[in-house]
Amino acid sequence: MLTGDLVRPRLRQQKNDLRIDWLDPRNRHWQQSAAELIALLREQQQQPQERWQRAVETYEAGRTDYNVIRGLAKVLSDGATFQPVDTPIDPVELRARLFQRGPAYSSTDLLHSSSRDKLLREVAVEYNVNPGQLEHILYADRTAAYLLTDPGPTWTPDSLIARYNLELARAALYWADQMTVHIYDGFKDFWKYVKLFKLMFEGTVIAPDQKEHKGFHGYTVVLDGPISPFVSATTRYGRQLAAFLPALFLGSRWRMWATVRAPHLRKRLVYYLDDSVDLVSHFKASGEFDSRLEANFATDFQEKFGDERGQWLLTREDEVLLLGDTVMIPDFAFTHKKDGRRALLEIVGFWHPEYLTRKVAKAKAANRSDLILLVYEGVNLGRERLQDVHAQVLYFKNKPVLKEVMALVERVAV
Repeated sequence: MLTGDLVRPRLRQQKNDLRIDWLDPRNRHWQQSAAELIALLREQQQQPQERWQRAVETYEAGRTDYNVIRGLAKVLSDGATFQPVDTPIDPVELRARLFQRGPAYSSTDLLHSSSRDKLLREVAVEYNVNPGQLEHILYADRTAAYLLTDPGPTWTPDSLIARYNLELARAALYWADQMTVHIYDGFKDFWKYVKLFKLMFEGTVIAPDQKEHKGFHGYTVVLDGPISPFVSATTRYGRQLAAFLPALFLGSRWRMWATVRAPHLRKRLVYYLDDSVDLVSHFKASGEFDSRLEANFATDFQEKFGDERGQWLLTREDEVLLLGDTVMIPDFAFTHKKDGRRALLEIVGFWHPEYLTRKVAKAKAANRSDLILLVYEGVNLGRERLQDVHAQVLYFKNKPVLKEVMALVERVAV
């Protein structure tokens, strides 16, 4: 991610709002600069990272837009792989051996009898290597000496500029004290990344009949930011909040507000983004189904009750059960086409014991009579473990019997 010094010049205040000066991907100047930096990085294959850094410094010399150049170069560096050089001697051990011999000087005299070259030659004999090789090994474990082994993605000027703009959007959150998000889809990926980045949240349901939300069923999620009074490790948490932002772009309907107080701006400002922003996530979205069992269930339903064949509409992971500091997202929801009654379904299939323990705990916490647990008999989840669960439990031996499932749906839907 970009560092604060590379981001601040691209942030500005417009009344009470925080704005970002994005790079225009259609601008020929930025297209050419991005192309030249990409080519410059490719020229550094198998060269030390220090050489790449010097090449960027030479390239930006005399330019007034050096801050953007450094930002583009930082994106390229973050995507590349620099690996330490294999050496016959451990550099730490080598430095310890040399430093134990006392101070060395560039030249000798009556008071300074040990020269640096002399010490290197003596130690080179001990290790049976030539002094020039020893000089190379001495600091080979420093990142500046790491070799560029992979330049990373197949960058184009368009993709590099797009990623730079994404990094600007992320970094603006370094100084946020709170983020509020309205989400209407992509729930699974959203909460997956909330958990991954260890963010603190509070969620509430957006009523589907509120006019401002156009009838969409969704959720308001408040995330505490890096300068929130409730967060002590501000720097680390701030980077986590910023790192999380691309998760929003995996959804198709969302809005985000954050209150931000950047160091060079005098007041707390509102930072707003929504699904109309021209930014693309580099995070990997979840697949449509988590298992073959879920995919087969959806296929069977479609064949027997889909389209105009039945009264129920089957949807995938469209409701979130808010359970304090965690959530449960049932695999499927059934919605009656005429009266709107709904029932939720969670398939408990082939999983390890810890997963089953968490699943049972969430089902208990949900306390929903319209939730159905469709349990595979082979997972060793007996009725005694589910006796305190308010959900409906239906077992199957080899394959769910859809007729039994639908009969239960009819009975428990609300």
